Order: sequence, then C-alpha cells, then structure tokens
Amino acid sequence: MNGTRQHLSFEPSPKRIRAIVGDEAVADSVDAVLLLEKGHMPVYYFPRRDVRLDLMERTDHATHCPFKGDASYWNVRIGTKRLENAAWSYESPTPESDQIKGHVAFYWDRLDRRFEEDEEVFGHPRDPYHRIDVRPSSREVKVVFAGQTVARTHRALYLFETGLPTRYYIPPGDVRSEFLVPSQRTSICPYKGTASYWSLKVDDEAAENAVWAYENPLPECPRIKGHFCFYPEQVEQISVARKGLREDIA
Repeated sequence: MNGTRQHLSFEPSPKRIRAIVGDEAVADSVDAVLLLEKGHMPVYYFPRRDVRLDLMERTDHATHCPFKGDASYWNVRIGTKRLENAAWSYESPTPESDQIKGHVAFYWDRLDRRFEEDEEVFGHPRDPYHRIDVRPSSREVKVVFAGQTVARTHRALYLFETGLPTRYYIPPGDVRSEFLVPSQRTSICPYKGTASYWSLKVDDEAAENAVWAYENPLPECPRIKGHFCFYPEQVEQISVARKGLREDIA
C-alpha cells in the first residue's frame, strides 16, 4: 500500500466504478483511487475528468481533516432532484494526500446506485484487505436470554472477519423460533449482503433487533444462508466450547 501507512493508504482501482443518481452516471472511471483511512469506511475518489461537473454546484460548506486538509463540497443536481453536499474534494490536500488532488468523492448512501464493472454493489466500497472466512465447527455454541436457552448447537458456522469479533451463525433448526419476533429493520454489509432482523422476547423481557440473518447472502458468502446470529451485547451469554465433539480430526 502507498501513502501514510499510520493513518491513510491509497489504492489505485483497476475496476470500472460508476456512481449513479437517477438515470445519470455522475462519475464513471477506470482510474478511481480507493482511500483507506483508519477509523473510516473506504471511499472512492474519482478523477475530475471522469465526473459530470456540469451536474454539480459548489456550496459554502467546508470541513477540515488533519491528515488530508480542507475539503470543498458540491450539491449534485439531476433535474429537480438536488443532493445537498453529496460530493467533496480536497483541492489543495496535504502532501501526504497528494494522490487525491484533483479527485472528487461521493457519499455512497446518497447515490441511487453504484456499479463495479457491470455488477451493482451495495453499501460502502470494500476494503481489499478485509477478509471473511467461514468455517463449520462441532464446538458447542449456546445462547441464553432471560434465563432461557434460546439457541444451542454443535453445527454453527464460525465467521471470522478482519478487525471484528468472531460471529456464530446457528442453523435455524437449533434456534427456538418461538422467542423470535420479526423486525422491520434491515442493514447492508458490502461483504455479506442484506441482513434481516428479529427481536428476542421471553415473557416480559425483550431485546430489540438482537438477532440477524442473511437470507440471501452475496455469492461470495453463501454458506451462512438462513443461519441466525446474535449480538453478544443483547443476550445474557454466548458460550463457546474450546473443543468439538470429534477430536480425531487433525
């Protein structure tokens, strides 16, 4: 990786990246730069030559970053639709961030659609150094809430994700569905897909949106389809055995 390793790094992207608002591609580039910044989601910066500047209007809004410098902002206008301060640029960045000089970035959640090559992608851009490994395990996983064992399994899928705690995805047959209440909440993970949520309810005790599942995960993460996962903070206990049932496996 190039750039300031302590806080910032810059990755030239070989992909064709398109940012869509309405029916217009406000940016379309094969020369975007992916900024990886500690504590922030990855962001694509597009060369100005690949941005529809005619669809943008400069605003008075500005922000300062000690690592990148002062950012200027633009509204994006498509017909009668206007996205306030949806794009920004470091026109005179710090020397350490010179790679994004003359580039424009967009808030991903204000775009209508985003494409990498010809595939629509969702959520923030992916970090190329972010990894997910899913491994089946016979080690027991037990989930307790309000004094009830709400899930217990020797068939969990352990999901190991860079920089995040291990998650335990439990087959639906090993979860007591009578304690699950469907929720309207959803969330998007750019690595796994769209998650649906359930609340836990045991007698008078409830924990909102404590359980999630990827019912139709992205093709890169198919093994967790339909499995349930619990927030440790929302339940009394998630215990994980140190060894599995079959100790003869090397």
